[in-house]
Amino acid sequence: MKVLKFGGTSVGTVESINQVIQIIKENLDEGRKIAVVYSAMGGVTNRLIEIGKMASQSDSEYLEQLKTVEERHFNAIRGLIDIKNQSGAIAKVKGLFNELEDLLRGVYLIKELSLRTLDLIVSFGERLSTIVITETLKNRGIDAEFLDARKVVKTNDVFGYADVNFELTNELIRKHFAQTNKLQCITGFIGSTIDGVTTTLGRGGSDYSGSIFGAALNAAVIEIWTDVNGMMTADPRKVKNAFTIPTITYAEAMELSHFGAKVIYPPSLTPAFYKSIPIRVLNTFNHKHPGTFISKTAETKEYSITGISSIDDIALVNLQGGGMIGVAGISAKLFSILAKNKISVILISQASSEHSICFAVDPKSAYGVKEILEEGFATEISQGLLDNISIEQNLSVLAVVGEGMKSSSGISGKLFSVLGKNGINVVATAQGSSELNISVVIYKKDIGKALNAIHETFFQVDGLTLNLFLVGATGLIGSTLLRQIREQRDYLKSRKNLNIRLVGITNTRKMLLEEGGISLENWKEELLENGEIANIGSFVSDVQDLNMPYSVFVDCTADKNIVQYYYSLLSASVSIVTPNKVANSGKFDQYFMLQKAAQKHGVKFLYETNVGAGLPIINTLQGLITSGDKIHSIEAVLSGTLAYIFNNFKAGDRFVDVVREAKAKGYTEPDPRDDLSGQDVARKILILSRECGLKLEPDDVKIINLLNDACLQAKTVDEFFVELEKDNERFERLLADAEAKDEVLRYIATLDDDKVTIELKTVGRKHPFFNLAGSENIVSFTTERYKHNPLVIKGPGAGAEVTASGVFADIMSISSYLV
Repeated sequence: MKVLKFGGTSVGTVESINQVIQIIKENLDEGRKIAVVYSAMGGVTNRLIEIGKMASQSDSEYLEQLKTVEERHFNAIRGLIDIKNQSGAIAKVKGLFNELEDLLRGVYLIKELSLRTLDLIVSFGERLSTIVITETLKNRGIDAEFLDARKVVKTNDVFGYADVNFELTNELIRKHFAQTNKLQCITGFIGSTIDGVTTTLGRGGSDYSGSIFGAALNAAVIEIWTDVNGMMTADPRKVKNAFTIPTITYAEAMELSHFGAKVIYPPSLTPAFYKSIPIRVLNTFNHKHPGTFISKTAETKEYSITGISSIDDIALVNLQGGGMIGVAGISAKLFSILAKNKISVILISQASSEHSICFAVDPKSAYGVKEILEEGFATEISQGLLDNISIEQNLSVLAVVGEGMKSSSGISGKLFSVLGKNGINVVATAQGSSELNISVVIYKKDIGKALNAIHETFFQVDGLTLNLFLVGATGLIGSTLLRQIREQRDYLKSRKNLNIRLVGITNTRKMLLEEGGISLENWKEELLENGEIANIGSFVSDVQDLNMPYSVFVDCTADKNIVQYYYSLLSASVSIVTPNKVANSGKFDQYFMLQKAAQKHGVKFLYETNVGAGLPIINTLQGLITSGDKIHSIEAVLSGTLAYIFNNFKAGDRFVDVVREAKAKGYTEPDPRDDLSGQDVARKILILSRECGLKLEPDDVKIINLLNDACLQAKTVDEFFVELEKDNERFERLLADAEAKDEVLRYIATLDDDKVTIELKTVGRKHPFFNLAGSENIVSFTTERYKHNPLVIKGPGAGAEVTASGVFADIMSISSYLV
């Protein structure tokens, strides 16, 4: 014997009912003895509840609404049964609707809808769908018989959520089946009292009905047919990479079902569990899929957890007070009051100090619970033993479930690490001694982010995914970065199990955000065709609203305006990577604020390319300091432009001509004074100084001007070159003096103790800066450990390729931190 139960979506349309009949026929053709339980057509139960309420409120529109439900069932008959054989089915269905209409007219007249009456009203959903399918089966040559479960499923009179009298029910079911060989088509969800009054088994009770019949008949298996491929590792509507769990234990299934997994109704497992009858969860619309097999034991899984489930909307009730500490009976009194008032508790958490107890409930009942408890603990509150009872709304509960957690250490640590790295605050937590379930209460706005981050970390179905938002996409550095990511994509996937998903891009004209990802091959076309008018404020707001796990904001511009959004992004747990020096070289308070924000919210603020493009200067400096080394001094050539100019300024050359050549080759800014003024170098050495722990402001950097006042004050670039021509002889004398000492000119930034100076110096052959070539940058760290032989870093200090690769390296370091 096998019991099949089909849910509302499975019997919701002509097409789906035909699929149900195909599944039934396949079982019968294979010689299997089966019984079939049906839910109401999808959405009908809710409609009947609404119609009942309308009638009780004297809303005469209830009749019109009832007609639409009636017509839906008639249309199903017309689509399923030959026209010459429809009359019998239509008559039976019409008879039920006449009965239902009379019932609703009574509700309309007395303006009252009791739970008892509501149970009777909603019972019509299952009765109607089961009659339609039974008549269809008979029309197609299958010897089927309608079984109203109220005849055999006996319950108490708790309407809306009746308890089954299993002793009597089992006896009646066995007796009924012993007297017939016909295929039994059974109404799910409903039962009746010993006196024959209609009851219901709670929402989702059709699953329960299937389990009740399966247990009574000692079935070999109970099949729950729904619209998904079994129980999933997470809700596939929220986690796209969720996959079917092949085998699962009763205990795991109960935990997942309790915490929001809607595939199966939690009580439905109980009768099967006691009889050790396996349950298989299958997909009506993909009936060849093996689905999920639920039994006492499950196959060993390759993952430490089985699944993740959640309840999206809960409220947390908090009972606390110094008078609770060491006082026996507070908990007992609390839960006695809750039980007396039939209040269902979703989760319980208590501090070890006994100072507080909090528990989660349905938000609709939260303030009613508060009033009940305030009344129940009125004496304790008046005596100051308890504080006022508080309610926190807009919360969700998330549960990580799996029997494998017992034998895997570090699950809790991994869970909380994932949440912390994504800036998800844990409001409360609970873990059973069985180690089967770890539950956390978080803010409702974070539930999607949390589910995806946890699923990605524990299951790694498609690897870890960084969600990238790029500002300055069409600029030289931004576009080079995207090309590098595209070229490295296969390596990252195969060797690092890492995906970089481009979710948002913007330039000065257009912006585009696609939660599913933007093509790395066609991003320019997509931005042009689908992009909206660019607005950096809106772009940042959208990044925050998406609230995606492992989000990285990359600013590949030099825009001062964008920096104002860094703090809010970091506070929203979005990591930032940028070559933009503005944020770190402005006021110290701004620099410090951003550092603290990143630290507080568990994200990264990385800017290796602020100094030396792709050279590992900042990382090296941070490593020295973190490992306990003491920085004595830093010397650096930090301008590729000025390095190029002085490397190419030789005897016989005119300084003004070298500068003109550098400008012509694109090595300088459009106005060369932006380089020759030393301001860019000043920003870079200031950043290094701050990394050393110095609280320096931009004005603390002393720049000994390379240019005279006339050059600096010239109104145009052409006028600047005229003034530089006049001053050319000074530079030639400086070069001659250096060469006379067998030295070279270098534009050097120096940090010595807490003093920062930038000036043109001469260095001899033994100095590490002597042999610079082209536009190379170089930094020399003199530290306690590198006291006699400074640590030197040298290499290209500018260029789109090396700068983009430095940004890419920072992005990769974030992925390493998150794993």
